[in-house]
Amino acid sequence: MAFLLFFKDINKESVAEAGGKGASLGEMTNASISVPPGFVVLASAFDRFIEESRLKEEITARLASVNPNDMASVERASRMLRDVIQSTPMPEDLTKEIVTAYTQLDAEYVAVRSSATAEDSSSASWAGELETYLNTTHENLIERVRQCWSSLFTPRAIFYRHEKGLIDAHVSVAVVVQTMVQSEISGIAFTVHPVTEDRNQMIIEAAYGLGEAIVGGLVTPDSYVVNKKEMSLIDVSIGEQTRKLTRAKLKDQVPAIQNQATNMSEEASGSNEWINLGSEGSKQKLTGQQIITLAALCKKIEDHYGFPCDIEWAYANNQFYITQSRPITTLK
Repeated sequence: MAFLLFFKDINKESVAEAGGKGASLGEMTNASISVPPGFVVLASAFDRFIEESRLKEEITARLASVNPNDMASVERASRMLRDVIQSTPMPEDLTKEIVTAYTQLDAEYVAVRSSATAEDSSSASWAGELETYLNTTHENLIERVRQCWSSLFTPRAIFYRHEKGLIDAHVSVAVVVQTMVQSEISGIAFTVHPVTEDRNQMIIEAAYGLGEAIVGGLVTPDSYVVNKKEMSLIDVSIGEQTRKLTRAKLKDQVPAIQNQATNMSEEASGSNEWINLGSEGSKQKLTGQQIITLAALCKKIEDHYGFPCDIEWAYANNQFYITQSRPITTLK
Protein backbone atom coordinates (compact mmCIF):
# COMPACT_ATOMS: atom_id res chain seq x y z
CA MET A 1 0.00 0.00 0.00
CA ALA A 2 1.48 3.31 -1.11
CA PHE A 3 -0.09 5.64 1.44
CA LEU A 4 -0.30 3.71 4.71
CA LEU A 5 1.79 1.48 6.95
CA PHE A 6 0.87 -0.87 9.79
CA PHE A 7 2.51 -0.23 13.18
CA LYS A 8 4.93 -3.15 12.73
CA ASP A 9 6.48 -1.31 9.76
CA ILE A 10 7.00 1.99 11.64
CA ASN A 11 9.58 3.10 14.20
CA LYS A 12 10.74 6.25 16.02
CA GLU A 13 12.53 7.44 12.89
CA SER A 14 9.22 7.59 10.99
CA VAL A 15 8.01 10.98 12.30
CA ALA A 16 8.21 12.65 8.87
CA GLU A 17 5.78 10.14 7.38
CA ALA A 18 3.78 8.85 10.35
CA GLY A 19 3.81 11.88 12.66
CA GLY A 20 4.94 11.81 16.27
CA LYS A 21 2.03 9.74 17.52
CA GLY A 22 2.26 7.16 14.73
CA ALA A 23 6.04 6.85 15.02
CA SER A 24 5.77 6.29 18.78
CA LEU A 25 3.11 3.59 18.42
CA GLY A 26 5.20 1.80 15.82
CA GLU A 27 8.33 2.03 17.96
CA MET A 28 6.56 0.59 21.00
CA THR A 29 4.93 -2.16 18.95
CA ASN A 30 8.35 -3.28 17.75
CA ALA A 31 9.68 -3.08 21.32
CA SER A 32 7.01 -5.61 22.39
CA ILE A 33 5.06 -3.03 24.41
CA SER A 34 1.35 -3.88 24.68
CA VAL A 35 -0.04 -1.48 22.03
CA PRO A 36 -3.47 -2.06 20.43
CA PRO A 37 -2.84 -2.90 16.75
CA GLY A 38 -3.38 -0.37 14.01
CA PHE A 39 -2.03 1.45 10.98
CA VAL A 40 -1.15 4.98 9.92
CA VAL A 41 -2.50 6.88 6.93
CA LEU A 42 0.78 8.57 6.06
CA ALA A 43 1.38 12.30 5.75
CA SER A 44 2.04 11.76 2.05
CA ALA A 45 -1.67 10.94 1.67
CA PHE A 46 -2.62 14.33 3.12
CA ASP A 47 0.01 16.10 1.01
CA ARG A 48 -1.29 14.40 -2.13
CA PHE A 49 -4.88 15.30 -1.20
CA ILE A 50 -3.92 18.97 -0.75
CA GLU A 51 -1.92 19.01 -4.01
CA GLU A 52 -4.57 17.33 -6.16
CA SER A 53 -7.33 19.46 -4.67
CA ARG A 54 -5.27 22.60 -5.39
CA LEU A 55 -5.67 23.77 -1.81
CA LYS A 56 -2.00 24.49 -1.08
CA GLU A 57 -2.10 28.11 -2.23
CA GLU A 58 -5.30 28.80 -0.31
CA ILE A 59 -3.86 27.31 2.88
CA THR A 60 -0.70 29.40 2.56
CA ALA A 61 -2.70 32.58 1.92
CA ARG A 62 -5.17 31.98 4.75
CA LEU A 63 -2.43 31.27 7.30
CA ALA A 64 -0.48 34.35 6.18
CA SER A 65 -3.57 36.52 6.70
CA VAL A 66 -4.03 35.46 10.33
CA ASN A 67 -3.39 37.95 13.11
CA PRO A 68 -2.85 35.81 16.24
CA ASN A 69 -4.00 38.73 18.37
CA ASP A 70 -7.31 38.90 16.51
CA MET A 71 -9.46 35.92 17.46
CA ALA A 72 -11.95 36.65 14.69
CA SER A 73 -9.27 36.35 12.01
CA VAL A 74 -8.04 33.05 13.47
CA GLU A 75 -11.54 31.58 13.63
CA ARG A 76 -12.37 32.81 10.13
CA ALA A 77 -9.29 31.17 8.61
CA SER A 78 -9.90 27.98 10.58
CA ARG A 79 -13.53 27.72 9.54
CA MET A 80 -12.82 28.25 5.85
CA LEU A 81 -9.89 25.82 5.71
CA ARG A 82 -11.67 23.09 7.67
CA ASP A 83 -14.84 23.39 5.60
CA VAL A 84 -13.06 23.05 2.28
CA ILE A 85 -10.97 20.05 3.41
CA GLN A 86 -13.94 18.21 4.89
CA SER A 87 -16.12 18.83 1.83
CA THR A 88 -13.52 17.74 -0.76
CA PRO A 89 -13.84 14.07 -1.81
CA MET A 90 -10.93 11.74 -1.07
CA PRO A 91 -9.27 10.08 -4.10
CA GLU A 92 -10.85 6.68 -4.79
CA ASP A 93 -7.61 4.69 -4.67
CA LEU A 94 -6.73 6.20 -1.27
CA THR A 95 -10.20 5.43 0.05
CA LYS A 96 -9.76 1.83 -1.11
CA GLU A 97 -6.39 1.51 0.67
CA ILE A 98 -7.82 2.75 3.96
CA VAL A 99 -10.88 0.52 3.79
CA THR A 100 -8.74 -2.52 2.88
CA ALA A 101 -6.40 -1.89 5.85
CA TYR A 102 -9.39 -1.41 8.16
CA THR A 103 -10.76 -4.77 7.02
CA GLN A 104 -7.39 -6.44 7.67
CA LEU A 105 -7.35 -4.94 11.16
CA ASP A 106 -10.57 -6.86 11.88
CA ALA A 107 -11.71 -4.42 14.57
CA GLU A 108 -15.35 -3.60 15.23
CA TYR A 109 -14.43 -0.11 16.45
CA VAL A 110 -11.30 1.99 15.97
CA ALA A 111 -9.90 5.22 17.38
CA VAL A 112 -8.91 7.72 14.68
CA ARG A 113 -6.20 10.13 15.86
CA SER A 114 -4.38 13.03 14.21
CA SER A 115 -0.58 12.79 14.19
CA ALA A 116 1.30 15.93 13.13
CA THR A 117 4.70 15.55 11.48
CA ALA A 118 6.19 18.37 13.58
CA GLU A 119 4.97 16.68 16.73
CA ASP A 120 6.31 15.74 20.13
CA SER A 121 9.92 16.92 20.27
CA SER A 122 11.64 17.52 23.58
CA SER A 123 10.67 21.20 23.42
CA ALA A 124 7.23 21.07 21.81
CA SER A 125 4.19 18.84 21.66
CA TRP A 126 1.05 19.00 19.56
CA ALA A 127 -0.73 16.95 22.23
CA GLY A 128 -4.24 18.35 22.65
CA GLU A 129 -4.02 20.62 19.61
CA LEU A 130 -5.41 18.18 17.05
CA GLU A 131 -8.44 15.91 17.08
CA THR A 132 -9.30 12.34 18.02
CA TYR A 133 -12.45 10.35 17.24
CA LEU A 134 -13.30 7.30 19.32
CA ASN A 135 -15.46 4.28 18.45
CA THR A 136 -15.34 4.89 14.71
CA THR A 137 -16.79 2.27 12.35
CA HIS A 138 -16.43 1.56 8.62
CA GLU A 139 -19.43 3.80 8.01
CA ASN A 140 -17.71 7.01 9.08
CA LEU A 141 -14.02 6.08 8.83
CA ILE A 142 -13.21 8.15 5.72
CA GLU A 143 -15.08 11.15 7.09
CA ARG A 144 -13.10 10.92 10.33
CA VAL A 145 -9.80 10.80 8.42
CA ARG A 146 -10.71 14.02 6.59
CA GLN A 147 -11.76 15.63 9.88
CA CYS A 148 -8.39 14.70 11.39
CA TRP A 149 -6.67 16.26 8.37
CA SER A 150 -8.66 19.45 8.79
CA SER A 151 -7.87 19.60 12.52
CA LEU A 152 -4.39 20.79 11.50
CA PHE A 153 -6.24 24.10 11.10
CA THR A 154 -8.29 24.36 14.27
CA PRO A 155 -8.00 27.78 15.99
CA ARG A 156 -5.83 26.15 18.68
CA ALA A 157 -3.53 24.55 16.11
CA ILE A 158 -3.16 27.86 14.23
CA PHE A 159 -2.28 29.65 17.49
CA TYR A 160 0.23 26.88 18.24
CA ARG A 161 1.92 27.41 14.87
CA HIS A 162 2.40 31.09 15.71
CA GLU A 163 3.61 30.32 19.23
CA LYS A 164 6.22 27.84 17.99
CA GLY A 165 7.29 29.84 14.91
CA LEU A 166 5.84 27.25 12.52
CA ILE A 167 3.49 29.49 10.56
CA ASP A 168 5.72 29.35 7.45
CA ALA A 169 6.97 25.80 8.04
CA HIS A 170 5.65 22.79 6.18
CA VAL A 171 3.60 20.84 8.71
CA SER A 172 1.72 17.82 7.47
CA VAL A 173 -0.53 15.39 9.30
CA ALA A 174 -0.78 11.62 9.37
CA VAL A 175 -3.77 9.77 10.81
CA VAL A 176 -3.54 6.84 13.23
CA VAL A 177 -6.28 4.20 12.94
CA GLN A 178 -6.05 1.96 16.01
CA THR A 179 -8.13 -0.89 17.41
CA MET A 180 -10.40 0.61 20.05
CA VAL A 181 -9.87 -0.52 23.65
CA GLN A 182 -13.14 -0.23 25.59
CA SER A 183 -11.25 0.68 28.73
CA GLU A 184 -12.70 -0.03 32.14
CA ILE A 185 -10.03 2.28 33.61
CA SER A 186 -7.68 4.65 31.78
CA GLY A 187 -5.27 7.44 32.44
CA ILE A 188 -1.95 9.18 32.10
CA ALA A 189 1.49 8.49 33.57
CA PHE A 190 4.46 10.85 33.88
CA THR A 191 7.69 8.92 34.40
CA VAL A 192 9.22 11.96 36.14
CA HIS A 193 7.21 13.94 38.70
CA PRO A 194 6.03 16.92 36.59
CA VAL A 195 5.82 19.32 39.55
CA THR A 196 8.82 18.52 41.76
CA GLU A 197 10.81 17.11 38.81
CA ASP A 198 12.03 14.32 41.07
CA ARG A 199 13.55 11.82 38.63
CA ASN A 200 12.94 8.92 41.01
CA GLN A 201 9.19 9.55 41.26
CA MET A 202 6.49 8.65 38.75
CA ILE A 203 2.91 9.95 38.83
CA ILE A 204 0.02 7.84 37.54
CA GLU A 205 -3.47 9.31 37.09
CA ALA A 206 -6.44 6.95 36.73
CA ALA A 207 -10.17 7.28 36.04
CA TYR A 208 -13.03 5.00 35.07
CA GLY A 209 -14.02 4.84 31.39
CA LEU A 210 -12.44 5.99 28.15
CA GLY A 211 -9.19 7.95 28.30
CA GLU A 212 -10.29 10.99 26.30
CA ALA A 213 -12.22 12.26 29.33
CA ILE A 214 -9.13 12.38 31.56
CA VAL A 215 -6.90 13.74 28.77
CA GLY A 216 -9.42 16.54 28.21
CA GLY A 217 -9.62 17.36 31.93
CA LEU A 218 -13.32 16.47 32.07
CA VAL A 219 -13.10 14.17 35.11
CA THR A 220 -11.20 14.21 38.41
CA PRO A 221 -8.80 11.23 38.47
CA ASP A 222 -6.98 9.36 41.20
CA SER A 223 -3.30 10.26 41.52
CA TYR A 224 -0.62 7.77 42.61
CA VAL A 225 3.04 8.57 43.30
CA VAL A 226 5.47 5.68 42.79
CA ASN A 227 9.13 5.33 43.78
CA LYS A 228 10.75 4.11 40.56
CA LYS A 229 13.86 2.55 42.09
CA GLU A 230 12.04 0.49 44.70
CA MET A 231 8.78 0.16 42.72
CA SER A 232 6.87 1.11 45.86
CA LEU A 233 3.78 3.24 46.34
CA ILE A 234 4.54 6.58 48.05
CA ASP A 235 1.18 8.34 47.96
CA VAL A 236 -2.45 7.75 46.93
CA SER A 237 -4.97 10.54 46.29
CA ILE A 238 -8.46 9.35 45.36
CA GLY A 239 -10.41 11.61 43.00
CA GLU A 240 -14.16 12.12 43.31
CA GLN A 241 -15.21 11.04 39.83
CA THR A 242 -18.89 11.72 39.19
CA ARG A 243 -19.21 10.24 35.67
CA LYS A 244 -17.36 8.16 33.10
CA LEU A 245 -17.21 8.15 29.31
CA THR A 246 -18.13 4.89 27.57
CA ARG A 247 -19.22 3.67 24.15
CA ALA A 248 -22.90 4.43 23.69
CA LYS A 249 -25.41 1.62 23.33
CA LEU A 250 -26.52 1.26 19.71
CA LYS A 251 -30.14 2.00 20.54
CA ASP A 252 -29.43 5.40 22.04
CA GLN A 253 -26.13 6.72 20.72
CA VAL A 254 -25.99 10.25 22.01
CA PRO A 255 -23.42 13.06 21.98
CA ALA A 256 -20.76 12.44 24.59
CA ILE A 257 -18.69 15.57 25.00
CA GLN A 258 -20.11 19.03 24.57
CA ASN A 259 -16.73 20.54 23.68
CA GLN A 260 -16.07 21.83 27.20
CA ALA A 261 -13.01 23.97 26.49
CA THR A 262 -11.45 21.10 24.56
CA ASN A 263 -10.94 20.31 20.90
CA MET A 264 -12.24 16.76 21.19
CA SER A 265 -14.94 15.90 18.72
CA GLU A 266 -16.85 12.96 20.10
CA GLU A 267 -19.95 15.17 20.21
CA ALA A 268 -19.95 14.96 16.42
CA SER A 269 -19.80 11.17 16.30
CA GLY A 270 -22.59 10.32 18.72
CA SER A 271 -20.71 7.12 19.51
CA ASN A 272 -19.98 7.71 23.21
CA GLU A 273 -22.01 8.64 26.26
CA TRP A 274 -21.57 9.75 29.85
CA ILE A 275 -22.61 7.40 32.66
CA ASN A 276 -23.18 8.73 36.20
CA LEU A 277 -21.12 6.82 38.75
CA GLY A 278 -22.68 7.62 42.09
CA SER A 279 -20.69 6.29 45.07
CA GLU A 280 -18.51 4.12 42.81
CA GLY A 281 -16.64 7.23 41.69
CA SER A 282 -15.18 7.79 45.15
CA LYS A 283 -13.45 4.39 45.20
CA GLN A 284 -9.77 3.85 44.40
CA LYS A 285 -9.56 3.10 40.68
CA LEU A 286 -6.47 0.83 40.63
CA THR A 287 -5.31 -1.63 43.29
CA GLY A 288 -1.80 -1.37 44.69
CA GLN A 289 -0.68 -4.36 42.64
CA GLN A 290 -2.13 -2.87 39.44
CA ILE A 291 -0.37 0.45 40.11
CA ILE A 292 3.03 -1.25 40.43
CA THR A 293 2.40 -3.40 37.33
CA LEU A 294 1.58 -0.28 35.32
CA ALA A 295 4.54 1.63 36.81
CA ALA A 296 6.91 -1.15 35.71
CA LEU A 297 5.49 -1.01 32.18
CA CYS A 298 5.92 2.77 32.06
CA LYS A 299 9.49 2.51 33.33
CA LYS A 300 10.19 -0.02 30.58
CA ILE A 301 9.02 2.58 28.04
CA GLU A 302 11.16 5.31 29.63
CA ASP A 303 14.20 3.00 29.63
CA HIS A 304 13.59 2.15 25.98
CA TYR A 305 13.47 5.78 24.88
CA GLY A 306 16.07 7.09 27.30
CA PHE A 307 14.07 10.17 28.33
CA PRO A 308 11.11 11.04 30.61
CA CYS A 309 7.79 10.09 29.03
CA ASP A 310 4.19 11.30 29.13
CA ILE A 311 2.18 8.10 28.60
CA GLU A 312 -1.50 7.41 27.92
CA TRP A 313 -2.75 3.97 28.99
CA ALA A 314 -5.92 1.90 29.12
CA TYR A 315 -6.99 -1.14 31.16
CA ALA A 316 -9.46 -3.71 29.85
CA ASN A 317 -9.98 -7.45 30.28
CA ASN A 318 -7.26 -7.70 32.95
CA GLN A 319 -4.58 -6.15 30.72
CA PHE A 320 -2.86 -2.77 30.42
CA TYR A 321 -2.48 -1.22 26.96
CA ILE A 322 -0.37 1.78 25.94
CA THR A 323 -2.10 4.12 23.52
CA GLN A 324 0.50 6.88 23.33
CA SER A 325 3.92 7.96 24.61
CA ARG A 326 5.67 11.26 24.05
CA PRO A 327 8.51 13.23 25.70
CA ILE A 328 7.61 15.37 28.72
CA THR A 329 8.17 18.90 27.42
CA THR A 330 7.76 20.87 30.67
CA LEU A 331 10.87 19.74 32.57
CA LYS A 332 13.74 22.18 33.12
